Amino acid sequence: MNISQTLAAGQYAAARPATAPQPGTGGNLIAQAASDFADTLAAGENAALAAMRGADDPNALVTALAQTELAVETAVTIRNRVVEAYQEILRMPV
Repeated sequence: MNISQTLAAGQYAAARPATAPQPGTGGNLIAQAASDFADTLAAGENAALAAMRGADDPNALVTALAQTELAVETAVTIRNRVVEAYQEILRMPV
């Protein structure tokens, strides 16, 4: 074993923890995104109900509805990308 192999192995061992996944990421990321999406929709519904009762100002309703619209558009875009990726996989020759 020469010095460059030892140095390379040491550098690899030092860099390896930097690429390890952090706790609370990965699978939780999708669950957190779904939870945030549901919370955004619930906030929009609550703002709409409060505006209908006259308990909330119209600006809060417009803001909540804009956030809800953005969340739905984002979810639809992600869904479309996943469907496109799946269709590309199906078109691959085996």
